[in-house]
Amino acid sequence: MSFKKLIEPLTDAINHKGFKEPLPLQKQILPNIKGGASLFVIAPEGSGKTTSIVISVIQKLKHAVEDAPRALIFVKDKQAALNLELEFNAFKRGTDLRVYCAYDEHSIDIQRDEIYEGTDIVIATPKRLNRLFYLNGINLNKLQICIVEDADFLFRNNNFAEATRTPESIGKCQYLVFADKFDARFKRWQDSFMYNAQVVKM
Repeated sequence: MSFKKLIEPLTDAINHKGFKEPLPLQKQILPNIKGGASLFVIAPEGSGKTTSIVISVIQKLKHAVEDAPRALIFVKDKQAALNLELEFNAFKRGTDLRVYCAYDEHSIDIQRDEIYEGTDIVIATPKRLNRLFYLNGINLNKLQICIVEDADFLFRNNNFAEATRTPESIGKCQYLVFADKFDARFKRWQDSFMYNAQVVKM
């Protein structure tokens, strides 16, 4: 898959950043993601995982629709959320897509109100996302894609259990898990909501 097959605003943003061709990992996974496949993507730092997340989500959603989020991305902490938001802001120029960060170091009441006003992409820590959900502060009924960025953090501070709760609350969805290495505990997800997921290793 070349960058030329993407929506025009995304292609323009990629050209503006000086990217000429997809990296080897991106050539391998972007067509599968576009086709709706769920994936475990196991690749080292610097292989293009984060950019793949951003490109895939923008390409899938294209423009703002209604109020409920259609993409959810789990990250380890506030800084990771803010960093990923900056990446989205750089690539989504020319679209009206809305990105919102939900993390623990912020008023949950304010977050609930701001999400209610409408967003397309939510970047959240697993703990905060679940608190919002159980307070009826986020509607996951329209979710199309659920992603974990740098999933190694899941195995600390009960994050794996927190992230596992989300699929129990939503219907059909595409799942993408990005990590530096495949952890045996991912097999629990392969046996449940990611039973048909492909494993891509670089």
